[in-house]
Amino acid sequence: MEVTPNHTQTVSGWAAMDESGKIVPFVFKRRENGVDDVTIKVKYCGMCHTDLHFIHNDWGITMYPVVPGHEITGVVTKVGTNVAGFKVGDRVGVGCIAASCLDCEHCRRSEENYCDKVALTYNGIFWDGSITYGGYSGMLVAHKRFVVRIPDALPLDAAAPLLCAGITVYSPMKQHGMLQADAAGRRLGVVGLGGLGHVAVKFGKAFGLHVTVISTSPAKEREARENLKADNFVVSTDQKQMQAMTRSLDYIIDTVAATHSLGPILELLKVNGKLVLVGAPEKPVELPSFPLIFGKRTVSGSMTGGMKETQEMMDICGEHNITCDIEIVSTDRINDALARLARNDVRYRFVINVGGDSKL
Repeated sequence: MEVTPNHTQTVSGWAAMDESGKIVPFVFKRRENGVDDVTIKVKYCGMCHTDLHFIHNDWGITMYPVVPGHEITGVVTKVGTNVAGFKVGDRVGVGCIAASCLDCEHCRRSEENYCDKVALTYNGIFWDGSITYGGYSGMLVAHKRFVVRIPDALPLDAAAPLLCAGITVYSPMKQHGMLQADAAGRRLGVVGLGGLGHVAVKFGKAFGLHVTVISTSPAKEREARENLKADNFVVSTDQKQMQAMTRSLDYIIDTVAATHSLGPILELLKVNGKLVLVGAPEKPVELPSFPLIFGKRTVSGSMTGGMKETQEMMDICGEHNITCDIEIVSTDRINDALARLARNDVRYRFVINVGGDSKL
């Protein structure tokens, strides 16, 4: 384990040491709180599908030991002398980004997530050359640029996954005009009802869209309609149902990480409709040209969001009382929860109770 000179703070956390992905207690060092830094006592940390990929080295880029976690909420315990926006005791969150160059066109537009030099909250290389460790730990030191305020209306546990799942769907929905005042009544399709999908439904409903959930699982219909208040539900493997929906949707957000064809989904869009991919299947998706050409449709992708947009999303969630549907996990059950997450056996996001209680 590399130790950089000013990394003097001893922290207890949980890490995977090898490709088995087994999470074990792990003691490591974090940097001192610098002039631009905020030190955070971690209360809760959401468990994202990305965590699974990193602990098992699915993408071939994991640097062990890896401390996962990029859906982090907690309370400020220290601020640097250059920090004006936060004070001790503030309720805050940290998402997927630990650092970026701060100077390129993307950073200047607060699209830090697309910076060439972006450093992720874990398994990234920070400015000082150290490897970043994530939120499966008791404490975190973060640069002020990459910290957001959590509105008082939102509980810290159910707000945690908004820092990844929430911003991942909010950013493209906003970019493509789905969350504007004049979008009310337009028709949104949400493919996949998991951690990302269920938040997309909530955003759609909050902004007055007519929301259709598109899923391979008929068992999710009741949940979609009754709990999430979706207006419609379509089983994507039922050709009759899919045909009945031809050219009916203005936008579709596809959250599915399993390999699937975009052809049948594109047919659901009106002429000039937009399909945004936020799930990341490991194999290339099938994209037939005819439904694209004959409907003048657009397919695009999107990855998380910038910091300005993340704060904006949090504030909107506070106004509309949008949170994630979560199941709390104790630190001694992290491996059980990861095994269930691998089977998609969660409604809809696990959140680790690192140092919190239900009142926060």
